[in-house]
Amino acid sequence: MGRVGAAGDNAAMETFFALLQKNVLDRKRWHTREELRIAIVTWIERTYHRRRRQTRLGRVTPIEFETIATSQTATAA
Repeated sequence: MGRVGAAGDNAAMETFFALLQKNVLDRKRWHTREELRIAIVTWIERTYHRRRRQTRLGRVTPIEFETIATSQTATAA
């Protein structure tokens, strides 16, 4: 990884953009950029972050990680 043209470099982003295109972009015709921007942000926050488990977070979703971190912080205080 790190070399120009290395296959592993773009795999994660290509997967993300394929999901984005399938689940948001190809669903309907967007009349304004603002409408599309809101749809993309909504999809990322409501769907993608709630389902995708992340290795760096210990195989939990970002939402689960925030819940755990918040409860641990409240307990420590």
